[in-house]
Amino acid sequence: MTNEDRRTLRTRAALRAAFVSRVLADGYAGVRVEHIAAAADVGRATFYTHFRDKEALYDHVVEVVLGELRERMAPVDREGVGFTGWPVAELFRHAAEQPDVYRLILRGEGDGRGLRALVEAWTEAAHDIFAERARAHRIRPRVDLRVVARAWVGEQVSVLLWWLESPAPRPDVEQVVETLVELSRRGRYWATGFDSISD
Repeated sequence: MTNEDRRTLRTRAALRAAFVSRVLADGYAGVRVEHIAAAADVGRATFYTHFRDKEALYDHVVEVVLGELRERMAPVDREGVGFTGWPVAELFRHAAEQPDVYRLILRGEGDGRGLRALVEAWTEAAHDIFAERARAHRIRPRVDLRVVARAWVGEQVSVLLWWLESPAPRPDVEQVVETLVELSRRGRYWATGFDSISD
Protein backbone atom coordinates (compact mmCIF):
# COMPACT_ATOMS: atom_id res chain seq x y z
CA MET A 1 0.00 0.00 0.00
CA THR A 2 1.40 3.40 -1.00
CA ASN A 3 1.60 6.48 1.21
CA GLU A 4 -1.14 8.03 -0.94
CA ASP A 5 -3.41 5.03 -0.31
CA ARG A 6 -2.78 5.26 3.44
CA ARG A 7 -3.49 9.00 3.39
CA THR A 8 -6.75 8.39 1.53
CA LEU A 9 -7.84 5.73 4.05
CA ARG A 10 -6.97 8.01 6.98
CA THR A 11 -8.84 10.97 5.47
CA ARG A 12 -11.93 8.90 4.71
CA ALA A 13 -11.90 7.42 8.21
CA ALA A 14 -11.59 10.93 9.69
CA LEU A 15 -14.51 12.16 7.56
CA ARG A 16 -16.65 9.19 8.59
CA ALA A 17 -15.94 9.79 12.27
CA ALA A 18 -16.60 13.52 11.94
CA PHE A 19 -19.86 12.91 10.08
CA VAL A 20 -21.14 10.47 12.68
CA SER A 21 -20.26 12.67 15.66
CA ARG A 22 -21.74 15.82 14.13
CA VAL A 23 -24.96 14.13 13.04
CA LEU A 24 -25.46 12.57 16.47
CA ALA A 25 -24.86 15.97 18.08
CA ASP A 26 -26.81 18.23 15.71
CA GLY A 27 -29.08 16.00 13.62
CA TYR A 28 -28.63 15.19 9.95
CA ALA A 29 -30.43 18.28 8.64
CA GLY A 30 -28.30 20.59 10.77
CA VAL A 31 -24.95 19.31 9.51
CA ARG A 32 -23.27 20.85 6.45
CA VAL A 33 -20.15 19.88 4.55
CA GLU A 34 -18.14 22.65 6.18
CA HIS A 35 -19.05 21.31 9.64
CA ILE A 36 -17.86 17.82 8.70
CA ALA A 37 -14.64 19.10 7.11
CA ALA A 38 -13.84 21.25 10.16
CA ALA A 39 -14.50 18.37 12.57
CA ALA A 40 -12.23 16.13 10.47
CA ASP A 41 -9.59 18.88 10.34
CA VAL A 42 -9.53 18.99 6.55
CA GLY A 43 -10.50 21.63 4.02
CA ARG A 44 -13.72 21.69 2.01
CA ALA A 45 -11.73 20.96 -1.13
CA THR A 46 -10.37 17.80 0.49
CA PHE A 47 -13.89 16.73 1.40
CA TYR A 48 -15.02 17.16 -2.21
CA THR A 49 -12.00 15.21 -3.43
CA HIS A 50 -13.44 12.17 -1.65
CA PHE A 51 -17.22 12.70 -1.62
CA ARG A 52 -19.72 14.50 -3.83
CA ASP A 53 -21.82 15.66 -0.85
CA LYS A 54 -22.82 14.62 2.66
CA GLU A 55 -25.31 12.09 1.23
CA ALA A 56 -22.46 10.30 -0.54
CA LEU A 57 -20.49 10.29 2.72
CA TYR A 58 -23.54 8.87 4.54
CA ASP A 59 -23.79 6.09 1.95
CA HIS A 60 -20.08 5.39 2.40
CA VAL A 61 -20.50 5.09 6.19
CA VAL A 62 -23.27 2.53 5.69
CA GLU A 63 -21.32 0.62 3.02
CA VAL A 64 -18.32 0.29 5.34
CA VAL A 65 -20.48 -1.04 8.20
CA LEU A 66 -22.30 -3.52 5.97
CA GLY A 67 -19.02 -4.66 4.41
CA GLU A 68 -17.53 -5.35 7.83
CA LEU A 69 -20.68 -7.17 8.92
CA ARG A 70 -20.62 -9.37 5.80
CA GLU A 71 -17.00 -10.28 6.50
CA ARG A 72 -17.90 -11.31 10.04
CA MET A 73 -20.77 -13.45 8.76
CA ALA A 74 -18.74 -15.10 6.00
CA PRO A 75 -17.64 -18.11 8.12
CA VAL A 76 -21.25 -19.04 8.92
CA ASP A 77 -22.30 -22.56 7.96
CA ARG A 78 -25.81 -21.52 6.99
CA GLU A 79 -27.23 -25.03 7.04
CA GLY A 80 -26.25 -25.33 10.68
CA VAL A 81 -27.42 -21.93 11.87
CA GLY A 82 -31.22 -21.95 12.05
CA PHE A 83 -32.43 -19.91 14.99
CA THR A 84 -29.16 -20.12 16.91
CA GLY A 85 -27.69 -16.98 18.39
CA TRP A 86 -24.32 -16.82 16.64
CA PRO A 87 -25.26 -14.40 13.80
CA VAL A 88 -27.27 -12.22 16.18
CA ALA A 89 -24.41 -12.16 18.69
CA GLU A 90 -22.01 -11.09 15.92
CA LEU A 91 -24.35 -8.24 14.97
CA PHE A 92 -24.51 -7.07 18.59
CA ARG A 93 -20.74 -7.39 19.08
CA HIS A 94 -20.09 -5.41 15.91
CA ALA A 95 -22.50 -2.73 17.10
CA ALA A 96 -20.78 -2.66 20.49
CA GLU A 97 -17.48 -1.91 18.73
CA GLN A 98 -19.03 1.00 16.79
CA PRO A 99 -21.99 2.16 18.87
CA ASP A 100 -22.17 5.68 17.45
CA VAL A 101 -22.26 4.49 13.83
CA TYR A 102 -25.02 2.00 14.64
CA ARG A 103 -26.98 4.61 16.59
CA LEU A 104 -26.86 6.94 13.60
CA ILE A 105 -28.10 4.20 11.26
CA LEU A 106 -30.70 2.67 13.59
CA ARG A 107 -32.22 6.05 14.49
CA GLY A 108 -32.98 6.53 10.80
CA GLU A 109 -30.97 9.76 10.50
CA GLY A 110 -31.27 11.49 7.16
CA ASP A 111 -34.01 10.00 5.08
CA GLY A 112 -33.64 6.60 6.76
CA ARG A 113 -31.86 5.01 3.81
CA GLY A 114 -29.04 3.78 6.05
CA LEU A 115 -31.55 1.94 8.20
CA ARG A 116 -33.29 0.55 5.12
CA ALA A 117 -29.98 -0.68 3.71
CA LEU A 118 -29.10 -2.44 6.98
CA VAL A 119 -32.55 -4.00 7.30
CA GLU A 120 -32.58 -5.17 3.67
CA ALA A 121 -29.09 -6.70 3.87
CA TRP A 122 -29.79 -8.42 7.19
CA THR A 123 -33.22 -9.63 6.01
CA GLU A 124 -31.72 -11.13 2.85
CA ALA A 125 -29.07 -12.95 4.90
CA ALA A 126 -31.70 -14.22 7.35
CA HIS A 127 -33.97 -15.40 4.52
CA ASP A 128 -31.09 -17.30 2.91
CA ILE A 129 -30.25 -18.97 6.24
CA PHE A 130 -33.86 -20.00 6.86
CA ALA A 131 -34.38 -21.23 3.28
CA GLU A 132 -31.21 -23.34 3.30
CA ARG A 133 -32.10 -24.74 6.71
CA ALA A 134 -35.61 -25.67 5.50
CA ARG A 135 -34.19 -27.39 2.41
CA ALA A 136 -31.61 -29.28 4.48
CA HIS A 137 -34.34 -30.66 6.77
CA ARG A 138 -36.89 -31.14 3.97
CA ILE A 139 -39.53 -29.10 5.76
CA ARG A 140 -42.20 -26.85 4.31
CA PRO A 141 -42.50 -23.51 6.15
CA ARG A 142 -46.01 -22.57 7.31
CA VAL A 143 -45.34 -18.86 6.67
CA ASP A 144 -43.56 -17.14 3.78
CA LEU A 145 -39.90 -17.06 4.82
CA ARG A 146 -39.60 -13.48 3.55
CA VAL A 147 -42.12 -12.47 6.21
CA VAL A 148 -40.38 -14.58 8.86
CA ALA A 149 -37.00 -13.04 8.03
CA ARG A 150 -38.35 -9.48 8.07
CA ALA A 151 -40.11 -10.01 11.41
CA TRP A 152 -36.98 -11.59 12.90
CA VAL A 153 -34.79 -8.71 11.72
CA GLY A 154 -37.33 -6.13 12.89
CA GLU A 155 -37.12 -7.52 16.42
CA GLN A 156 -33.33 -7.50 16.35
CA VAL A 157 -33.06 -3.94 15.03
CA SER A 158 -35.49 -2.61 17.62
CA VAL A 159 -33.81 -4.44 20.49
CA LEU A 160 -30.33 -3.48 19.23
CA LEU A 161 -31.17 0.24 19.30
CA TRP A 162 -32.72 -0.13 22.77
CA TRP A 163 -29.59 -1.98 23.94
CA LEU A 164 -27.18 0.61 22.50
CA GLU A 165 -29.08 3.46 24.13
CA SER A 166 -29.57 1.73 27.48
CA PRO A 167 -27.77 3.41 30.39
CA ALA A 168 -24.66 1.68 31.67
CA PRO A 169 -24.30 -1.03 32.65
CA ARG A 170 -26.03 -2.49 29.61
CA PRO A 171 -27.52 -5.97 29.75
CA ASP A 172 -24.99 -8.62 28.77
CA VAL A 173 -24.85 -9.37 25.00
CA GLU A 174 -25.25 -13.11 25.52
CA GLN A 175 -28.30 -12.57 27.73
CA VAL A 176 -30.02 -10.31 25.18
CA VAL A 177 -29.18 -12.65 22.31
CA GLU A 178 -30.46 -15.68 24.23
CA THR A 179 -33.73 -13.84 24.89
CA LEU A 180 -34.12 -13.02 21.18
CA VAL A 181 -33.38 -16.61 20.19
CA GLU A 182 -35.87 -18.01 22.70
CA LEU A 183 -38.48 -15.54 21.47
CA SER A 184 -37.86 -16.73 17.91
CA ARG A 185 -38.00 -20.40 18.88
CA ARG A 186 -41.02 -20.28 21.17
CA GLY A 187 -42.97 -17.17 20.15
CA ARG A 188 -44.65 -14.33 21.98
CA TYR A 189 -47.37 -16.55 23.42
CA TRP A 190 -44.71 -18.44 25.37
CA ALA A 191 -42.67 -15.29 26.12
CA THR A 192 -45.60 -13.52 27.75
CA GLY A 193 -46.54 -16.57 29.84
CA PHE A 194 -49.98 -17.05 28.33
CA ASP A 195 -49.14 -20.65 27.43
CA SER A 196 -49.46 -21.48 31.14
CA ILE A 197 -53.12 -20.35 31.27
CA SER A 198 -55.57 -23.21 31.04
CA ASP A 199 -58.74 -22.56 29.04
